[in-house]
Amino acid sequence: MEKKIIYLDNAATTPMYPEAVEAMMPYFTERFGNPSGQYSLANEGKRAIESARKQIAATIGARPEEIYFTGSGTEADNWAIKAVAQAYRDKGRHIITTKIEHHAVLHTCEALEREGYRVTYLTPDEDGVISPEKLLRVLTPDTILVSIMTANNEIGTIEPIDELAKVVTERGILFHTDAVQAYGKLPLSVEDGNIAMLSASAHKIGGPKGVGFLYVHREVRLQPFVHGGAQEKKRRAGTENVPGIVAFAKAAECTFKNREAEEQREYELREYFIERVLQEIPYSRLTGSRTRRLANHASFCFQFVEGETVLIMLDTEGICASSGSACTTGQTEPSHVLTAIGIPEEVAHGAIRFTLGRDTTKDQLDVTVDKMKEIVTRVRAMSPYYAKFLSREAKEANRV
Repeated sequence: MEKKIIYLDNAATTPMYPEAVEAMMPYFTERFGNPSGQYSLANEGKRAIESARKQIAATIGARPEEIYFTGSGTEADNWAIKAVAQAYRDKGRHIITTKIEHHAVLHTCEALEREGYRVTYLTPDEDGVISPEKLLRVLTPDTILVSIMTANNEIGTIEPIDELAKVVTERGILFHTDAVQAYGKLPLSVEDGNIAMLSASAHKIGGPKGVGFLYVHREVRLQPFVHGGAQEKKRRAGTENVPGIVAFAKAAECTFKNREAEEQREYELREYFIERVLQEIPYSRLTGSRTRRLANHASFCFQFVEGETVLIMLDTEGICASSGSACTTGQTEPSHVLTAIGIPEEVAHGAIRFTLGRDTTKDQLDVTVDKMKEIVTRVRAMSPYYAKFLSREAKEANRV
């Protein structure tokens, strides 16, 4: 009999809404036309894209013409940062970001450094929060862009984006936020004009992989990212992924319809889960902010274990979790996010991230905690470091 899967890695990707799958299917078959064509079959795809653009724009308080569809959140991040660097290089060559960004931002900034741009990487506090005061101190006359994520993918911390964006915009500097983890989970609005650009991805909210969007405020001078045809108002060439775009809009509709109720449900489950883990598994610690946190996110470090070993053992029990970003799985180095918030390397190696979704139940979380207790105990029993630690603890207790 096939083992039932307990899926707790929704920060990596999410199962598609059945409604989104149904919405996209006709655009693979009877409505397959290229939306750049001049005939009726093509116009069906063109109308579907513009309808989706309008739906997506409404979810963040943007105008439809400010939404550009991309192939991923990573592409949207790359486009925002590289295009601004190119368009505004006469004004300055200083960019500010943080040490805990997704690699889509960090590696893009590193690439720009090799082209002569100067990048400041802000260090967050121990919860992963960047304060407006810290940001203000590093702004310079030649700063052209600040890119700070809305919510961290590895530790779940929510940044004070409104305050950070205001500090930046008041000084005539553009502000970009990677909202890939936050879109559909937090109320986001670009109506006040402080956020110049925002990136999001469909597969994080029950849509398909291979489609995202970049919001660009109408006054931003954005250079084309992909050259070729005239698609996306001549700024992003290539035949549009009509099925993916249609499904993205349907997933957004499903997500935002129940967003507040689902946020509350996941928050209550998450709090229950965190309490059980911290109380029942010794030498475990929550990473990230306890209060400024995505409702579905619970991340821990377990001392005296290797996170990858625990994940393999969880997988044999049918439980899906991760050690951090899905984009860095397999790396031997500890998470750059955890080291940036001051967690020692030997502790960071025991990182496990659990992210809840719309199908997560309390029973599943109970099973997960029970299995985690067994697995962590078993792995620690094989660790010479844990044995030495217990020996030192016993000696200290006897001395007292």
